[in-house]
Amino acid sequence: MKARSVAAVAALLLIAGLTGCGAASDGDGGSSASPSPSESESPTESASASPTPSPTPTAAAVALPTDCRAILSEDVLSQLGETPLNDAAFGPSGVGPNGTLTCIWRDPGADTTGLVTTIERMNRGPALDLLNDLADTEGFSCFTPDGGTRCEKTWQNEQYPVTDGRTLFWLDDILIDTQYSNLAPTGYTASIIASIFD
Repeated sequence: MKARSVAAVAALLLIAGLTGCGAASDGDGGSSASPSPSESESPTESASASPTPSPTPTAAAVALPTDCRAILSEDVLSQLGETPLNDAAFGPSGVGPNGTLTCIWRDPGADTTGLVTTIERMNRGPALDLLNDLADTEGFSCFTPDGGTRCEKTWQNEQYPVTDGRTLFWLDDILIDTQYSNLAPTGYTASIIASIFD
């Protein structure tokens, strides 16, 4: 069983590594985004009989965002309403020393309602290990929308009658990791994906 799920997530990441960035489709509020079909490219034939070596272009690294509000659509921001952002009561947030962006949407007076998103650089190997572990040991569902790999799971809060969850999306060595409780705006992760990769 474990070998099968490891292979499954490995295959998902391989697919994600081979596909380009896609437009965001759905978000976190209940239903999962459906994987979009991969675009096929037909190889172009060489104009000369004997190919000559040429420099291989390298893709520029995708920039990490620096503003928690700027990565969200107006619709998502309206769903968050008056929820405080990055209140000092919850510790360090915003842009960290290594460029990681931490966004904490939560009212210090609320018992559980809130969400925390971390956007950081993560190479394929560590990302594969993380997503494999979540699929193997914690029952996360993983699929490949928007050119990347997404894993997610929801569960009942142990103390309150609300739903908790976690959604992760990895593409181009960037991991978007959101953990939430009783606050899951529709289109939240999709909005961040569109802001970073489109």
